[in-house]
Amino acid sequence: MGSEDFLRAAGWGSATATPLAGDASARRYERLIRGSDSAVLMRAPVDPREQARFSRLARWLTERGFSAPQILAEAPDQGLMLLEDLGDDLLARLIAADPAREGPLYAEVTDFLTALHQHPAPDFVAPLDGPALGSLVQLTLDWYLPIAGGSGCTALPAAIAALYEALNQEAPVLALRDFHAENLLWLPARAGTACLGLLDFQDAVAAHPGYDLISALQDARRDVSPAVAAREIARYATQNGLDQSRFAALCALLGLQRNLRILGVFTRLCLAMGKAQYVDLIPRVWRHIQHNLTHPGLAELAALMADMPAPTPDILNRIQDQCGQHPMR
Repeated sequence: MGSEDFLRAAGWGSATATPLAGDASARRYERLIRGSDSAVLMRAPVDPREQARFSRLARWLTERGFSAPQILAEAPDQGLMLLEDLGDDLLARLIAADPAREGPLYAEVTDFLTALHQHPAPDFVAPLDGPALGSLVQLTLDWYLPIAGGSGCTALPAAIAALYEALNQEAPVLALRDFHAENLLWLPARAGTACLGLLDFQDAVAAHPGYDLISALQDARRDVSPAVAAREIARYATQNGLDQSRFAALCALLGLQRNLRILGVFTRLCLAMGKAQYVDLIPRVWRHIQHNLTHPGLAELAALMADMPAPTPDILNRIQDQCGQHPMR
């Protein structure tokens, strides 16, 4: 069954389609218009397991009152899914149009996370514990360091894992993972924490409560005011009865780990997949890395990273010059 048959069977065969912006994955999205109604068609590589994971997480979220899109129809063997259209009011877009909304909207993000974290993580998501956090940094050692001309840092994954184990005292919660202002929608007509619409969560894991908070506050795609970021870290700790100092150190560690991984991901997206546009985001990711390393609790990690080359214009040009020339490994 092709997409036309799928849409016809779902009652959307007469709809007109308009492409929507995608993400770093191979998924593609189209908005369907049928009279006064709309929906979103997601086309993904055929992977029934990934589609099942998205469906299961969407239902888990909606059953608890959160605004994941309703699934209107799906064909896992075709990589097709018809979703509720949650609109276009991305937080990133709203803040760009009115910067004064940054503080209130990020406060909504924190309140959403506090509400989400009242629910135990579902048992069908994988754990992102200390060893897993450390292992994900290997992407940077494998992709960024060779082309940047750096070496060493081999002890970094184990050091990140060890520091996480030393600092962490919290039970894991559901972390949506790709949790940032271009994946979150403002839905003011919906009550409570449902006013935050969720777009991308199929890679969710069971992780530390600070993981998604830092994902939002240290965004690779936009600068968040340092005052807003500091305020929301403190607000989350207060709302959840956490020690402010220890939670701040954990957030710095999680921010370092996330941004190191993203540095490797963006380098690989260019070198192996020909997506040069992600190189332009690397300087902001590096600034996040450097900011996190200023935390006194990360002094050992700062020493381990002392020789990691900064992404100078020369290194960024080198990555772009070799765009798409390296096989995936």
